[in-house]
Amino acid sequence: MKVLVTGAAGFIALHVIERLLDQGHQVIGLDNFTPYYELSLKEARVAHLQGRSGFRFLRLDLTDRAAVAALFEAEHFDQVIHLAAQPGVRYSLQEPFAYADANLTGHLTVLEGCRHTGVKHLIFASSSSVYGLTRQTPFHTGQRSDHPISLYAATKKANEVMSHSYAHLFGLPVTGLRFFTVYGPWGRPDMATFKFTRAILAGDPIEVYGHGDMRRDFTYVGDIADSVVALLDHIPAADPAWTAEAGDPAASSAPYRIYNIGNGEPVPLMDFIRTLERLLDRKANLVMKPLQAGDLSETSSDTAPLAHLLGEAPYTPVEEGLARFVDWYRGFYKV
Repeated sequence: MKVLVTGAAGFIALHVIERLLDQGHQVIGLDNFTPYYELSLKEARVAHLQGRSGFRFLRLDLTDRAAVAALFEAEHFDQVIHLAAQPGVRYSLQEPFAYADANLTGHLTVLEGCRHTGVKHLIFASSSSVYGLTRQTPFHTGQRSDHPISLYAATKKANEVMSHSYAHLFGLPVTGLRFFTVYGPWGRPDMATFKFTRAILAGDPIEVYGHGDMRRDFTYVGDIADSVVALLDHIPAADPAWTAEAGDPAASSAPYRIYNIGNGEPVPLMDFIRTLERLLDRKANLVMKPLQAGDLSETSSDTAPLAHLLGEAPYTPVEEGLARFVDWYRGFYKV
């Protein structure tokens, strides 16, 4: 197939694209290199992919409606994996309009491109943050997710309902994926694994929010990528028997489906830090901080619907995944 992957200079996209190329698909990746974090890392990810047969990279901003429409018309993609977004809960408190541009307008241009060119299936990244004020854990897709507590989460919830409207109006098959705290090689510098590793090796203090009492469903990026690529073959179908009054919120009478992708075993943040200390053979200098606005105290995923669909849910133990990250980090930064 010919597959478009947006956010191709990003962390998750690199692993997804590698798997697509391994399966012999043609992949066009696009990214606009937003300087949210160090561009050298984004450039290195693209350079890592550009030697692969079947991969072509385009620098393009999804808010450029004319350029995106022209790309879809020229290429006629079979499927689209939409991973581009402005990430980060805390950054959304500082730069809210960046989220409206990238996550709302950018998502709409992708929906329009898929609609007008007959794309067979759109897979897009949502987030566990949509569960917001939900207290019952593990989070499952049958729960309501109407009360996000950050603008980032609100834009991800908006992506889900925008996608549903296109599935309903135009019959566009759409699968949304709620990712849970992804980590692993080529990760993002703004995320805990990367920040903690960098600080421990440099002897710098680590700010630990929630006084270390948070629990996170840390999910290895390889498990995410395996699930995303496997879902290409599971195109949602309309279910005429479904009703809004009695039906699963993650399904629809339209060709629309939402899944969690997580580890399923939340890890106390302090256990996560202690594991990193062992792998790095260094002690962390911890500075305890209160929970920040927009943060959840716990994330935990129910992945049973995904496991039922795929036959299994990929699972990498946290210690194994962290060891792979540390090996990559030491090799990439030569420390």
